Amino acid sequence: MLQHKAYEYRIYPDKKQETLIVRTIGCSRYVYNHFLELWNNEYEETGKGLTYFADSKLLTKMKRDPETVWLCEVDKFSLQNSLRNLSDAFSRFFKGQNEHPRFKSKKSPRQSYTTQLTNNNIAVSGNYLKLPKLGLVRFADSREMKGRILNATVRRKSSGKFFVSILCEEEICELPKTDSAVGIDLGITDFAVLSDGIRNDNNHFTRQMEERLRREQRKLARRALDAEKRGVPLSEARNYQKQRRKVARLHERIANQRNEFLNKLSTEIVKNHDIICIEDLNVKGMMLEPQTGKKHF
Repeated sequence: MLQHKAYEYRIYPDKKQETLIVRTIGCSRYVYNHFLELWNNEYEETGKGLTYFADSKLLTKMKRDPETVWLCEVDKFSLQNSLRNLSDAFSRFFKGQNEHPRFKSKKSPRQSYTTQLTNNNIAVSGNYLKLPKLGLVRFADSREMKGRILNATVRRKSSGKFFVSILCEEEICELPKTDSAVGIDLGITDFAVLSDGIRNDNNHFTRQMEERLRREQRKLARRALDAEKRGVPLSEARNYQKQRRKVARLHERIANQRNEFLNKLSTEIVKNHDIICIEDLNVKGMMLEPQTGKKHF
């Protein structure tokens, strides 16, 4: 069956491309916050929000306005997707599925924008990835991309690295049947204990670099105090920002180790079993009998 699958790659933009990525993220954030304020005002007055199509018309007028004509310098699809994200957020809010949308901050660790595929503006060419407005960007081709490309999301992480997620539509085949069922008990001493007796150790990834992380975080705190004494904002303190990126890279490495462990374990369990039952945390001692599927307490 046709399903959506995302492929994430690290990209290596040059200085000009890096500046354009940061500017596009900033413009997308500005559009989101600007129209969020308009939605809030409309909601307070009428109890209803605006529509995506009304916002799209206003965005076109903003691009012609001399005060906001700089919005034309970035990818237009990134701005349109900001409006779609805002509209979807309010739709879920009105349905009671989530809380009221909040304003985006440039200090948030999540900095990204999404662009759409149109006229083959997203494509792979050897070790380079073609992206709208950016042109050819060198990337780490770690695995082959399959299926039809739908969109691309460019992200900048706290460590200063850039990544792109390519969403594709492709044919995904089901795994072969194993006629096996398993129950999983999540614990503290052992990360997961399977009903067939297999135990998976709880790897504490922070212990491998806890001393190094502690040392670098102390340096970060000292440089923050030093910047405060000199009256320099943290956003302008070069030594602080340099140390902040170093700490962010350590946290990113720990997160990558944890995700690799979880992905390998979950893939192995899914490939070897057809039915998987995880213990209900509200009920102690519940286990799944592999053959009959009965629960025992």
